[in-house]
Amino acid sequence: MRKKLPLLLALLALPAAAEDTRLLAELKPAAQETLRKEMLDNLIALNSIISLLAANQVKEAGEVAEKELGRSAMGKNATLPFEARPGPQMPREMHQLAINGHLVASDFARAAASGERDKALAELPNLLGTCVACHATYRTR
Repeated sequence: MRKKLPLLLALLALPAAAEDTRLLAELKPAAQETLRKEMLDNLIALNSIISLLAANQVKEAGEVAEKELGRSAMGKNATLPFEARPGPQMPREMHQLAINGHLVASDFARAAASGERDKALAELPNLLGTCVACHATYRTR
């Protein structure tokens, strides 16, 4: 078994970045709160998906992906007051990344529906890549 503590200590010893150069997405406070909750929910869904794949429950991983992240999850904030809706307040390019994230989650879900783990795993980097691209490019504060 590998020890992870030395890596953690090495990461903690790195100097903090002097400046966050990501683009600021100026959202109203209520929309920021909605987005933070949604991102936490997305992280929980991704953890479930990866755990299910590790357990070779491929179809179930696809079901979680579609329900929580895919096209089925689009528009879930539409009933909130405008001030609490992040999508319409995002910069256009950020919103497009979010939409693309939903679409690739559905692509992953379709691949996973086959029950073929390798097919689903081949789509996983696309799913995670949209998250990384957005978080690496934008910040809300």
